[in-house]
Amino acid sequence: MTEAQQPLRVSHDVPDFSLETFQNGDFGKFNLADAKKNKKWTVLVFYPADYTFVCPTELADLATQHAALVKAGAEVVSVSTDTKFVHMAWQREEKLLKDVKYAMGADSSGKVSKLFGVYDESNGLAFRGTFIISPEGKLVSSEVNVLNVGRNASELLRKLQALVYSAAHGEVCPANWKEGSKTLNPGKSAKEMVGKVSEALSRKA
Repeated sequence: MTEAQQPLRVSHDVPDFSLETFQNGDFGKFNLADAKKNKKWTVLVFYPADYTFVCPTELADLATQHAALVKAGAEVVSVSTDTKFVHMAWQREEKLLKDVKYAMGADSSGKVSKLFGVYDESNGLAFRGTFIISPEGKLVSSEVNVLNVGRNASELLRKLQALVYSAAHGEVCPANWKEGSKTLNPGKSAKEMVGKVSEALSRKA
């Protein structure tokens, strides 16, 4: 198997791909090439299937953070191997999805799920994978859960905001960093900071 056929890893360039989508009552298409052209971050949230149990709770949770994710500069796409028509029917019927405004991607061939290494060959479904792609097209964050454990969209937002800040300012974000919190700049004071991170974090900006 060649490297091009291997599932993507963090720091890899993501090949351009497209997905048919259902969003706000209309069918459309998401193209990674367009997101890069528009200098957008891309957030992909894979989930196993429509008309299941944990999945609508996750998509509803994601909807609560959608506006903030967009404000941070991202396009958000949920992805399953269902068709766009199933997405449409599911959102009409499942009350938990009433506030979903982001694109729901249809990966019925499993091609994109395979690209990101979340395709389960045993059942044709995707694992719960969350991926963040930079505006330059690099995979910068990857999280994959088994089918029975839901995710936290607030943590997804925190990670995106930290990645955006770090990319813009050239600084690094410590554990549990949130907007407005202290960052570190090893590039300027790496020698002084070794073994003294506590002091660096407590030092006034």
